[in-house]
Amino acid sequence: MSDAPPVRTPLYAEHLALDGRMVDFHGFELPIWYSSISEEHLATRSGAGLFDVSHMGLFRFTGADVRGWLQGLATQAVTSIAPGRCAYTHFLDEDGLLIDDMIFAVVSEEEILGVPNASMIPVMLDWFSRHLPEDGSVQIEDLSDATAILALQGPQAKAILTSVLGEGAHVGRFRWGPLDGAALGIEGFLQGTGYTGEAGYEIMLSGEHAVTLWRALIAAGATPVGLGARDTLRLEKGFLLSGVDFLSPALASTEEEAFLARDSWETNVPFGWGSEHDHVGSSRWRSHEDSDARWWGVRYVEKGPLPRPGKPVTTLDGAPIGRLTSGAPAPSLDNVGIGIGYMVGVKEGDEVLVQANPRKSVRAVVVRPPFV
Repeated sequence: MSDAPPVRTPLYAEHLALDGRMVDFHGFELPIWYSSISEEHLATRSGAGLFDVSHMGLFRFTGADVRGWLQGLATQAVTSIAPGRCAYTHFLDEDGLLIDDMIFAVVSEEEILGVPNASMIPVMLDWFSRHLPEDGSVQIEDLSDATAILALQGPQAKAILTSVLGEGAHVGRFRWGPLDGAALGIEGFLQGTGYTGEAGYEIMLSGEHAVTLWRALIAAGATPVGLGARDTLRLEKGFLLSGVDFLSPALASTEEEAFLARDSWETNVPFGWGSEHDHVGSSRWRSHEDSDARWWGVRYVEKGPLPRPGKPVTTLDGAPIGRLTSGAPAPSLDNVGIGIGYMVGVKEGDEVLVQANPRKSVRAVVVRPPFV
């Protein structure tokens, strides 16, 4: 573990001015909340939440056959993604186990931008670099340190964004667009993507313009949101979190971490995998049987101690069937307990028990996320 102090994003002083409760998150000093997790969560679902996600990375891939090259590493059929569109993908190791996931944007036939997860930036940069063509026809740039990223999410996101940056700044769901010539003199680009399940944007720009845009979006009605609500928002939609719901086997050093070494089939994600194209690790998912453990959600049907990561899940008779990887009260569902994890031999609608603590098991029903 590094002894270096946590990195502060260009918005650090803004977080302090808004009384953000700061924490060390994967080596970055970020707010876990400003007011409360529940309040910020509900504000995002009903209005628009504004997130500092500058801890995320940014890679630029360039080359004449960059889409074909990336497809050889990715579960997504990259060559089918047209310029101007974004998509989600997994990257697998040679054994077919999940290293990381990523949203990428096809800018043109010769340029792709990818947003790696914060803690995985050096891991994925090394992974991509080791798989570059020997002829130098594809190149990678790591733009992470020079880039700030703001996420604006919620049903009012479009109205707020266009009131600040102009009608031309809007892009549709899973689309990409430049910000050249936008209001406030801000340059960069944005994507119609996000981690809340709501309509909205992820805006990439230089750090020097981050404060200007942050303040303008708040003045236009956006609610600042911390890491706590970001987690409950993504959990309600059933979005996996790298390092929590899955972990590269190369990084697993304990039995608990080894449990998180999974492949794309096991994660049960309905997009971004299963294509017939050949890629690194592609043979593994075809060998699975229905009896293997798979990722599911559970929703409490009675009151009890809240579901938390690592809690065992059993049948009603007490037979072990799996373990939760994420769990929390769901603010959009009157704080009912929800969780996701890997379980074997279950189907949607089955009742199970979550071993919430050594003295209490709570009845829950198996569901296929999203929960809301």
